[in-house]
Amino acid sequence: MGGSAGPRYGPLNQIAWTEEDGTTGPQPSGSKDANAYGLFDTLGNVWEWCWDRLDPARYGDYRLLKGGGWADPQWSCRVGVRRGNAPDAIVDDVGFRVARGAVSRSEAADGGQGWSERDDRQRAMLGGPLPVGWTPLN
Repeated sequence: MGGSAGPRYGPLNQIAWTEEDGTTGPQPSGSKDANAYGLFDTLGNVWEWCWDRLDPARYGDYRLLKGGGWADPQWSCRVGVRRGNAPDAIVDDVGFRVARGAVSRSEAADGGQGWSERDDRQRAMLGGPLPVGWTPLN
């Protein structure tokens, strides 16, 4: 995946800041090696704030965070680990990457880049019994 044989796009200690580095805050971007794609800081350092919603039925406007941060253990600094937070939250281990592809007019009207406000709302419609311990947003 990503030009490497492992799940992390390269040796994590060379491409990402994690708790093992003993830092007390985010580090300057590009101060570790680029990953196998030639991109810096896609894992570790700060969680990336994503446009996608975490789960609108349960968390409303909470946005998805991916990639782990400087204070997280190595197992948490990978693409598959997700957390979320309110869009107006101020958190010292969260940042964002300014990157976006072309958006067609039809996509732009409904969120763009594969994200859809309408689809999120539709998925949030509840039907049938709820999982044990699950509390929907009302």
